[in-house]
Amino acid sequence: MEDRERAVCSQCGYIDYLNPVNVVGTIPVWAEAGGAPTILLCLRNIEPRRGFWTLPAGFQEMGETTQDGAIRETWEEAGARVELQGLFSIQEVLHVGQVHLFYRARLMDLDFAPGVETIENRLFAIEEIPWDDLAFHTVRATLRAWADDHGEGEFRLHSGTIDRSHRAV
Repeated sequence: MEDRERAVCSQCGYIDYLNPVNVVGTIPVWAEAGGAPTILLCLRNIEPRRGFWTLPAGFQEMGETTQDGAIRETWEEAGARVELQGLFSIQEVLHVGQVHLFYRARLMDLDFAPGVETIENRLFAIEEIPWDDLAFHTVRATLRAWADDHGEGEFRLHSGTIDRSHRAV
């Protein structure tokens, strides 16, 4: 028994399930021995939110794991090679049917270049993060959690929900 109405084909009975889509990405960090960490952000070259900063991320493809997708998206958007260090943030975006998964990642080197969806890549120290110019609430929540955890010296798994479906127009 279904708990909600769904689109069903009257001819064959096919049920069209609408399910969330995964967006996967990384928090790519560079840290010299004994130095303060910096985070690689991408200036978006596409809508939505062209001209705003974001973490490298995008839609997970069929046939790939969330980890593989996060590594691929980091390469495509930032031209950066990373080593994943664990899942860090799960942000559910109800009004657009997405789940954003961000992995902590170590930049393998400083040889990176923006992809076609990115105007510019830049490393930011925590105190330099352009908070007012971040593209998405999920990125802001993830970066704030990362900065807080870094300050406490321990990284935990974070989750959150963003729902603007009830917002007045």
